[in-house]
Amino acid sequence: MNSTYLVVMAGGIGSRFWPFSRTQHPKQFHDVLGVGRSMLQLTVDRFRGICPLENVFVVTNRDYVELVHNHLPDLPMDQILGEPIGRNTAPCIAYASYRIAQRDPQATVIVSPADHAVLREEEFRRLITEAIGAARQHEVLITLGVQPSRPDTGYGYIQYMDDAAHRLPDSSLYKVKTFTEKPNPELARMFLESGDFLWNSGLFVWRVDTIIQAFHQVLSDVAEVFEEGANMLGTPQEGAFIEEAYARCRNISIDYGVMEKADNVYVLPADIGWSDLGTWDSLHRVGQRDAQNNVVDGEVILYDTQECIVKTPMERLVVIQGLDGYIVAEHDNVLLICQRSEEQRVKEFVADVRAKKGNGYN
Repeated sequence: MNSTYLVVMAGGIGSRFWPFSRTQHPKQFHDVLGVGRSMLQLTVDRFRGICPLENVFVVTNRDYVELVHNHLPDLPMDQILGEPIGRNTAPCIAYASYRIAQRDPQATVIVSPADHAVLREEEFRRLITEAIGAARQHEVLITLGVQPSRPDTGYGYIQYMDDAAHRLPDSSLYKVKTFTEKPNPELARMFLESGDFLWNSGLFVWRVDTIIQAFHQVLSDVAEVFEEGANMLGTPQEGAFIEEAYARCRNISIDYGVMEKADNVYVLPADIGWSDLGTWDSLHRVGQRDAQNNVVDGEVILYDTQECIVKTPMERLVVIQGLDGYIVAEHDNVLLICQRSEEQRVKEFVADVRAKKGNGYN
């Protein structure tokens, strides 16, 4: 029996990627990279040969269960776990962990967001395989860490001890010293300059009993909720139990709730061409750029235009002249034109649109 399981977290809306990512159709269900596969499909593809499809679980909002099934038609419906409300990543991971533990108490679990890009897939698979081996042998919580390229305040930062004494035997894994979620700009600059911090990729590997034990130790209120109804998981009572469980769970990330507090966290440094594709600018960094540093997806003709990202429907011809450093994004009934340097205001735009124009545009 293959005891490797994959949990894909696919419940977020990705509002910083508006108007492409919308409440009815978030970015994990889009072909963001223009390769003919949605982010969700690419995520599951990435683990082919590592984890069989019968061991893949997707946790998503109940509103997106049908969308997940449309994108992954071979995935059995009972492996799509619908959350009644969003409660961040800790309850999401607890739900999947308890569900997997009911089926296979010996399981080793990989947790992956549904909307991240990995450009060096072969190296990624090698590292994940190493992490699985380490998690099977040791009671450790493993995260993949990425070398930071800028003082980004949108990521968690991992400080690790890279000496032999703090290295897990026979591995490239190092003991984590501190785990800091989304620092302020000054701290982020200090972390980058020190050279001994990595970005938290949001990719985790652990044994199911190890993560459940960690919940009991450092996030006991969440553990207690799921412990009470663990025997209902995988039965007709699951839906009603989860409805009640989520009403009782607080909104907390796995990073704040577990990884910052646990004392058995290890990091595996990973050079895998990773991006969380959280913003338009991140797509510009990983996309195919032309000679003028533009990333274009659509039927587009450019004149005197540089440093732009353009993503428009294939059925519409778009002609652009004279733009420098802009986002031009059209999807459905919304066209966004915004300076790339101002992209952090996209969430503000979405809030204003909701206030002034109602819910039809977000």
